[in-house]
Amino acid sequence: MLHLHTLPLTSEHHFMFAVVYSGARHADWRLIEKGKVLIEFKTKGINPFFHDEKYITQLLNKTNDLVNYAEAIKKIFFFGAGATIPERKETISTSLALFFRYAKVFVEHDLQAAALACANDERAIICVIGSGSNATYFDGKKTIDNNFGLGYLLGDEGSANWLGRIILRDWLYERIPKDFLALLKETHDYDRNLILERVYKQPNPEQFLCSFVDILMEHRTHTYVQSLIKNGFNIFLNTYVKSLQKRHGSTLPIHFVGTVAANFQDYLREIATTKNITITTVTKEPIYNLVNYYANKIH
Repeated sequence: MLHLHTLPLTSEHHFMFAVVYSGARHADWRLIEKGKVLIEFKTKGINPFFHDEKYITQLLNKTNDLVNYAEAIKKIFFFGAGATIPERKETISTSLALFFRYAKVFVEHDLQAAALACANDERAIICVIGSGSNATYFDGKKTIDNNFGLGYLLGDEGSANWLGRIILRDWLYERIPKDFLALLKETHDYDRNLILERVYKQPNPEQFLCSFVDILMEHRTHTYVQSLIKNGFNIFLNTYVKSLQKRHGSTLPIHFVGTVAANFQDYLREIATTKNITITTVTKEPIYNLVNYYANKIH
C-alpha cells in the first residue's frame, strides 16, 4: 500500500532517498521522492550487536518494497541502536551498500536521530526509551559520547527489554500478583525451562524480552504494572538525566523519544516532576521528524 504525504520542502528533489530508524523489534522505513513519502513500512529491527551482514542482507532481500526500489535509491540515512563504533557501523553500511548499489550510505546511532528529530540544532539532553534505553548531551550538531548505552544485559533501564527482564525474574521468583500472572499466562504461557532457553540459548533474546511490553500497555493501570513502569523511569532519570544535568547544566531542554516513553508518558512526567525535572517533548516515532529534517537539508 502506498502512502503519500506532502513534505514542507525548500526545493524539489529528483532522486529517491531513504530514512531508516531501527530499534530492537522494528525498523521504520520511509522512501522519499520529489518531496513526498512514496512508501512507508516496517521490517524487523537491525542491530549490529546481534545481527551480522548475512542476517541484514537476508532481511533486505525478503522485503519486497526494498527489492522493488533498490536501484532507484541514491541516499540512505540509517539510524539504529548498536551503531555506536566504527566496526558496528561498518556491518550495517556494508550490508546496505551491497544491496543498494547506487546509494550513498550514512549510518549513525539512534541518539543522533533523536537529537536531529527533536532538538532543532539546539543544545539539549536527548533520551531514548524504547526497545532499549540511552541518553546523551547534544551540542547542537552532534551527540557527545558518554559511558551509558550498556545494552540489554547491563543497562537499558526502563526500556521494553528491561521491563521484560524484570517481569521474567519476578515470574520465576513467584513475585508477580496472582491476578496479573493469570493475565500474563493467557498470552505468554511459558515454564521455567522455556524462559531460560529463550533468554540464554535462542537468538535475539532482546526481542523476546521486548515482547512483554504489549501486555503492560493493555493493563497499564494494574498496580504491579504501574509500580514496574515507574520504577524503571525512576532509575533512568536518576542514572542518566541527573548525571547529564550535573555535567552540562540543569536548564537544558530534555527530549524523550521511543515507544515506552510515549506510551507511558503520564507516568514518566509524574516521576520527573518529583525530581524537579521538566520534560520538553516526548516523541513516539522520530522517523516523521527525521524525514522532514532531511527533506529540508538535501539539495
